[in-house]
Amino acid sequence: MSGSDTTMKYTRLGSTGMEVSRICLGCMSYGEPGRGTHPWSLDEDSSRPFFAQALDLGINFFDTANVYSLGTSEEYLGRAINSLTSRDQVVIATKVHGRMHDGPNGAGLSRRAIMTAIDDSLRRLGTDHVDLYQIHRWDPRTPIEETMEALNDVVRAGKALYLGASSMWAWQFAKAQHVAAENGWTPFVAMQDHYNLLNREEEREMLPLCADQGVGVIPWSPLARGRLARPWDEATERSATDQFGGTLYRDDDRRIVEEVAAIAGERGVSMASVALAWVLANPVVSSPIVGATRPHHLNDAVAALSITLDDSERERLESLYEPRRPVGF
Repeated sequence: MSGSDTTMKYTRLGSTGMEVSRICLGCMSYGEPGRGTHPWSLDEDSSRPFFAQALDLGINFFDTANVYSLGTSEEYLGRAINSLTSRDQVVIATKVHGRMHDGPNGAGLSRRAIMTAIDDSLRRLGTDHVDLYQIHRWDPRTPIEETMEALNDVVRAGKALYLGASSMWAWQFAKAQHVAAENGWTPFVAMQDHYNLLNREEEREMLPLCADQGVGVIPWSPLARGRLARPWDEATERSATDQFGGTLYRDDDRRIVEEVAAIAGERGVSMASVALAWVLANPVVSSPIVGATRPHHLNDAVAALSITLDDSERERLESLYEPRRPVGF
């Protein structure tokens, strides 16, 4: 199977009618360098070619967050979309929860925080609505009823078309959906959670819940912060400064990475394509979110759509996994 096959495929996001590319471009790597907690971010001139490449490859799904480089990721994405394509050709997702300023009301999921954040995100993105508005994490300090009502009002105002959530316990997600149903409010249609060959804990409860309820899954870090796309001992500028990423994986994950490399070598494709093909094979997964800072990153991601791992390859990859405490919430 050639790693140069770049035929895009599309699917509906969960049980909605909205069509998204089976690869989503994650925009955390794009933003003013040094703003916030991402010193590895690419500036606007360096970011623009990746938006153009994604569109050329047929990617129509872009995920960012207000907190990425303190809003500049949204600004870069908005300007790129407005200059490279038309708004109705793309699906824009952003998130709310992260701290945008010091002091009271600078973060979280209160009604005040949400109403401020959506308007700020729309201004930065240069659009009158986002297609998918997601809560970045659970907020234990705000009643979920307050959060869900505010999100419902955002949808009713036409500022967001669909709602999504990210990284939380399954009971929390179920509670949020129950609150929405009980009050006739807009439910979540997507779950953005941490899922890859090095962290499969979501298979226990969250993924079965999403499958049962028709919720689309758009995993973050499907390549484990790049760990699954390169030899274990190879470092990058990002991995050297990524404090959060350093908490996610373990030294004994090396064995799985080495098996990915072995299968990639046997097939003559990239490690990233093999690792993503495994994620894409899960029927509840709609679209993995892939970051790109080199041109081959997106080509490798799209090439994964043409790879079907056989039973023996899946067994080789899955048998090495050891249960662990969920991380990333």
